[in-house]
Amino acid sequence: MVGQPQGPPPTYEATAIEHGLLPKKSAPPPSGGKPMPRGPFPLDLPVLNELRGKRVILASASPRRKQILSTIGLPNLEIIPSTKPENLSKEELGPFDYVLQTAIQKGIDVYTKCIETSLASIPDPALVLSADTVVVTNAGQILEKPHNEKDHIRMLKMLRDQRVHKCYTAVVALAPRDDARYPGYNTETTVEETKVIFAADVSDELIEAYVKTREGVDKAGGYGLQGMGSLLVERIEGAADNVVGLPLRATLGLIERAVLNQGSDGEDDE
Repeated sequence: MVGQPQGPPPTYEATAIEHGLLPKKSAPPPSGGKPMPRGPFPLDLPVLNELRGKRVILASASPRRKQILSTIGLPNLEIIPSTKPENLSKEELGPFDYVLQTAIQKGIDVYTKCIETSLASIPDPALVLSADTVVVTNAGQILEKPHNEKDHIRMLKMLRDQRVHKCYTAVVALAPRDDARYPGYNTETTVEETKVIFAADVSDELIEAYVKTREGVDKAGGYGLQGMGSLLVERIEGAADNVVGLPLRATLGLIERAVLNQGSDGEDDE
């Protein structure tokens, strides 16, 4: 019987690659060009290019906020948390104004201290960013970080039983004014809102086990959406990074207005 024409026998190299004795060869780049360099690279945006190499301060000790900002090309942030007491009245201000005024207070506290203590060898900050996050129940109660384990369990059970709550994050950007007009800095603010729906079938056992991990002890509402706390959440409506503690897209717009577009709306900044 005449068989089908056979091709040349496989080479030793081909056989070795097939059996895993040698690594596979990578495909040549298209059109004979150079291989694509590995990313990701920093965003090539005018405001970020303007800030690179300058003093940028995050007025928060939150590692999550620092990590979020590093994704857009601000990895070398100087961390100077505000030491001003967060003692504004929740009852008088309400959730929106409370979180906003707290973030403004943090930012101004750090900015003015940096200006007052500046030395010839340490430049003034080109940008100070501050933020504050609170969780608000259906009844309008403002929740911040749990005080202890018992409070933590109570807080999460309440959020589970109410099912729906809102997360507010206020972000403030302060940058020196080009025209040096009083008070010497430009302030831009935003408050972002995200609705969070807890799963109805979250058991007391799961809540108590989660509390013992201590993941949520330093977080508003007592849970971390980016970690094991996602086990408690059925879904969200809005930006997930707002619940984590920093709405990135809104923050980038805020930085741009504070640094590059000062007074573009024709109004005086406070």
